Amino acid sequence: MTNKNSVLLANDLCRSYQQAGADLEVLRGINLEIAKGEKLAIVGVSGSGKTTLLNVLGGLDNADSGAVSLCGKPWDSLDATARAAWRNQHVGFVYQFHHLLAEFSALENVALPLLIAGHSVAESRGRAAELLSRVGLAERLNHQPAELSGGERQRVAVARALVTEPSVVLMDEPTGNLDPHTAAALLELLMELNDSLQISFVVVTHDPKIAALMDRTLTLVDGCLQPVNSDLAESQIV
Repeated sequence: MTNKNSVLLANDLCRSYQQAGADLEVLRGINLEIAKGEKLAIVGVSGSGKTTLLNVLGGLDNADSGAVSLCGKPWDSLDATARAAWRNQHVGFVYQFHHLLAEFSALENVALPLLIAGHSVAESRGRAAELLSRVGLAERLNHQPAELSGGERQRVAVARALVTEPSVVLMDEPTGNLDPHTAAALLELLMELNDSLQISFVVVTHDPKIAALMDRTLTLVDGCLQPVNSDLAESQIV
């Protein structure tokens, strides 16, 4: 049964790839529902299909069968242009590597999703500056990625993911390349923004500290999502 507060809904997702002439099943009948403001961790061994699942949920990849609905619209009901616009409005992405545009400043990187959505330059830059200030980068607006530390670049990536105030942010190992101190600061920031903006988070992680901050944790095993008992969660994050 679906909840009227559902942001993301996946029904019976299956996805396989060709490997050495054989079909490799990565997702096998995935069912998942994410509520507004909910924080979900997805864990599992490397190669279990976690990134594939994120890409299908975010409309970057298609399942072989099954369906994903974001804010009531199935991805497969949208053509490429409409899908890109819906994704820009409702989905933010944060990756292990920041994927910032090297020739753009921090301000320009964060403003870009708003410009793509059709907002004016003045509004886009104003909102980008406001969010960059909120993540502690008010003095670094005009710096290019090469002039920023790893932690600063990841903060810019987080600001870019949140600037449109999307319905859900999908994160793939968001602290994987950060030192422990910087990772802790970024996690504190994410929790604060989740609480204030009520944006749903889906986080793929190997880090038990991140999983412990989420509302619930699921593990991807043999292409299926299973609940993780809180007492055993750390032992299943490998």
